[in-house]
Amino acid sequence: MTAKHTWAFIARLRSRAFGWRGSRLACQRLKEAVTEIKKVARTDPVTAGDGVVSLMERIWPSFQDIDTSSGALGGAVYWAQDELLLIAIDAPADRKTRDKWLDRLWQAIEDDGVDYLSLVQDRWGELCVSREVASHWADRFLGLLRSGWSDPRPGNYVRGTSVCLSSLLAACRHQELLDVLALRPFPFWPDRKFGMLALLAEGRMEDALAYAEASRGLNQPDTAIDAACEKILLDLGRVDEAYEKYASTANGSSTGLATFRAIVRKYPGRDPRKILLDLATSSGEPGHWFAAAKDAGFLDLALEFAKAGRTDPRTLSRAARDFLKKDARFCLEVGMLAIQRILEGYGYELTGIDVLDAFHHYMAAAEALGIVSQARADAHAIAMKQPGTASDIIIRHCSSEPQERGATARAITTEQRTWTRRNPTKH
Repeated sequence: MTAKHTWAFIARLRSRAFGWRGSRLACQRLKEAVTEIKKVARTDPVTAGDGVVSLMERIWPSFQDIDTSSGALGGAVYWAQDELLLIAIDAPADRKTRDKWLDRLWQAIEDDGVDYLSLVQDRWGELCVSREVASHWADRFLGLLRSGWSDPRPGNYVRGTSVCLSSLLAACRHQELLDVLALRPFPFWPDRKFGMLALLAEGRMEDALAYAEASRGLNQPDTAIDAACEKILLDLGRVDEAYEKYASTANGSSTGLATFRAIVRKYPGRDPRKILLDLATSSGEPGHWFAAAKDAGFLDLALEFAKAGRTDPRTLSRAARDFLKKDARFCLEVGMLAIQRILEGYGYELTGIDVLDAFHHYMAAAEALGIVSQARADAHAIAMKQPGTASDIIIRHCSSEPQERGATARAITTEQRTWTRRNPTKH
């Protein structure tokens, strides 16, 4: 190894360096550390590998006092490991150096109070690099694991379970891995995924698929299992089967747009329009796919989804604004739908400004189509049927002349501007 490198992140990640509300700053410090290590890795991969180990050692001591309830810090820690572990795995370190890294990482895992370093444990076999080293680490825990899982009394826990299983996989001791997993009294996917990988390593694709499916059970991550099964089928070339069985669940994301894009990337031969229709049907909530259809250019589908589902009124209002120059008729219908949904009580924490935005985007589309009078009359008619603060705002704007609307908007009271509609049954 070259002369000892001075890492800037070490001074920023001291023990108990962050207080209860330090999550945001801690995430920033992690990003800075990742950037620093990656920069060194371009010219000195061994030193960078040592930097990865040093960062892993400091995660728990530095972050132990932080409130992690939002999940942001946990996600940042996982991301940092995902970005950096390959640097340590690929570093051309000698056996003595790598053994020291592994000892330091294991000590960090033992000290870890909330299992921050779960990904380090999952990739332990790769960090060992050689089968010999991996086999040594597997033997270190295998007896404990067999004893713990053979005990009929529930609640046994062995720290280093993933380290052992990952090492058995890397050492190509596949049958021993499958045998010890068979001792587990109930399926647990974070462990059984190593058994699936062992079967895949032996080319037993069908067995691996069946093994993954058999891992389902109470409190098991069906999405992760579906993703594993989907990948096996895609590798086997059984694209249609993978799509029909797993595409919608394996690629689920926080938004319909992200889910749709992920499926389109994996299944380039499939018609995107058909994918959207399949997603809307399988989910039972067409409105969730409005943004995806709009982004893909299927405005007719987007409007259909919005009418049949529960798309957020603000999303509809923004669409009416963004597509004014492309399709004013679409904007008019979407804008009217946004107004109607607001008046019906859909949406969360809507304000008077949201009402005004929806109305203005709707009227802008009407002006582009030359039907201002008719559009204003339609909005007024809908507002009259749904009494409330939002209706008052619409009626006031429908009744005023164009030159007076600016003054009308300024006349909205503070109470109206902060008006909130909460209706959990419709949100």
